[in-house]
Amino acid sequence: MEREGEYQLLIESIALSFRGIKALHDVSIKVKKGAIFSIIGPNGAGKTCVLNSINRFYKVNRGDIVFEGHELTKLPCHMIARLGIARTFQGTELFHGLTVLDNIKLGAHVKLRTGILSALTYLGKAHLEEMQLRKEVEETIVDLLEIESIRKKVVGTLPYGLQKRVELGRALAMHPKLLLLDEPMAGMNLEETEDMARFILDVNEEWGTTIVLIEHDMGVVMDVSDTICVLDFGVKIAEGTPKEIRENPKVVSAYLGEEEVSYSRLGA
Repeated sequence: MEREGEYQLLIESIALSFRGIKALHDVSIKVKKGAIFSIIGPNGAGKTCVLNSINRFYKVNRGDIVFEGHELTKLPCHMIARLGIARTFQGTELFHGLTVLDNIKLGAHVKLRTGILSALTYLGKAHLEEMQLRKEVEETIVDLLEIESIRKKVVGTLPYGLQKRVELGRALAMHPKLLLLDEPMAGMNLEETEDMARFILDVNEEWGTTIVLIEHDMGVVMDVSDTICVLDFGVKIAEGTPKEIRENPKVVSAYLGEEEVSYSRLGA
């Protein structure tokens, strides 16, 4: 029998609407620590709304979102980040005039302890903390994501696939307990997609990071996920293992409009 304590993230009956239009309706999700939990569904199903509700970019109309005992619906965004929740976005939200290293280091700002005076003058503790952070980024994240050769390049000069990799690096600089990934493979070619899937698995396995993933590439979802949740028009219609989801007629119907069809779009 499963116990509530087994879950790192608990989403209970959340509802979200915009001017009377329901984006989410009584959605409940339980994510175990160390799992890769994927959320899939057709366009407009409410997938990103779930992540935005966790981060409190959106304020839910009702329901609870609890992370390691903390009720997130009552916290501001910066406090949620301090709890160890990081995310990436559908598009790249980077500082295009800064280098790869500088962009990644910005992700660690919630961990820095330097006082404002030291930070402004860049002396003493601020300088030491900056050097330690740079070493940590170069020895862990840059190495993990295989971006040593571009670490000093300006982000705006890089191809889109590498920018997505840098954005993942910035999220990892927080050393998150929970990583929210919103379509990390969007716009990538096959080789870039395979690389990103490998990095996600490495972060999960080597760092023990819990991952909530939104992705349209069903082949990737089926390969990397422990559990998959399916949304359709803001309602959860299924949840289970990749095999269970692939064979669920409600899921096939939601994606393809009828049940008597090929399962190819669901990663079979």
